[in-house]
Amino acid sequence: MFAYLYGVFTVTLAVLFLAGLAERRAHERNLARIPVRVLVNGIRGKSSITRLTAGALRGGGLHTVAKTTGTAARFIHPDASEEPVHRKFGIANVVEQIGIVRRAAAAAPDVLVMECMAVQPALQEINQQMLVRSTIGVLCNVREDHLEEMGPTLDDVARSLSRSMPRGGVCVTAEQERRAVLEREAARRDCRLVVVDPESVTDREMAGFGWITFKENVAIALAVAAELGIGREQALRGMYAAPPDPGVLSVQEYQVADGTVRLANVFAANDPESTVMNFRQLAAAGQIEPPYITLINCRPDRIERNGQMGRIVPELETETLVLIGHPTKSAADAVPAGWPGRVVDLGGPQRDPADIWQAIGSQVAGRASLVAIGNIHGQGERLLHHLESVPKGAR
Repeated sequence: MFAYLYGVFTVTLAVLFLAGLAERRAHERNLARIPVRVLVNGIRGKSSITRLTAGALRGGGLHTVAKTTGTAARFIHPDASEEPVHRKFGIANVVEQIGIVRRAAAAAPDVLVMECMAVQPALQEINQQMLVRSTIGVLCNVREDHLEEMGPTLDDVARSLSRSMPRGGVCVTAEQERRAVLEREAARRDCRLVVVDPESVTDREMAGFGWITFKENVAIALAVAAELGIGREQALRGMYAAPPDPGVLSVQEYQVADGTVRLANVFAANDPESTVMNFRQLAAAGQIEPPYITLINCRPDRIERNGQMGRIVPELETETLVLIGHPTKSAADAVPAGWPGRVVDLGGPQRDPADIWQAIGSQVAGRASLVAIGNIHGQGERLLHHLESVPKGAR
């Protein structure tokens, strides 16, 4: 009996090994059918850069397939049409990249642009070396996020992200503060590092976008396009026509009982530096105006991030702080001492979003701007879904 079970076990292992070997060889053939592969990594803006880069390459006449992972994972066809990436049990896994490469190869593209979905350093290396094997890498920025996996310092984060650099290839970045670290990591991989200047993108060029994006993202996409021989005007036309990510920075005005609230959805920028940068850009452009109300969506699995959001409340010129989700104490306790504003705690994992919105509206007399920050999932997502049925203002 023991010998029989041992034989079954051995045969099963052999079958699994052969199946795995066959899948690996099929994946390698699919990769070989895609001449240029671009892997977009970094902390903030990956989905937007993936879309902008794909648009720039389409503008230059390249047959381009893309895949994003952010707020809503999407497979983007060469004609810029797109569809959701379906996942078993709704769980993201880097192995899904194999299926994406197979599907992309079937379209016989010139270029595949993929957003990196790995966070753990070892998985980032596997994603590059085995799953994507990019010929052009993008490392958009190094920010204070995912420190528990890639930290504890920003230099550690930079080194971790560098694992996605293509050996013998090229990597485009807009990162300045950790440039020296990235240059050392690129040299170790015989990778040419291209550092872009966001200010090389003019305000006039930015005015062509129908949504809110950043010069840093546009500069990166232009640099990738240039590496593939695409001119600036062609690339910009393609980017202007590219559909934005569902989680793109946006501003919408809503009616409340005694006035209007201009909601800035900054949930996608869920690290402190990006959040403050987005706030300042919106304020400078006149998209939002004081008085400012900051809304922090708290999550039990993002305690550190909740605290990071609480600490930047004074930098957002906040007069009133609204807390939703849970545990709200993790954000409230991090607000710097001496901040003169007031806190409205509307926390709770199941609190009715209609009640939350009514309570926010009661804080407004006339006009106010509500800056929503933190991570969108949970109560933040439920609140935005509720707002789809709320009367909107002129904007």
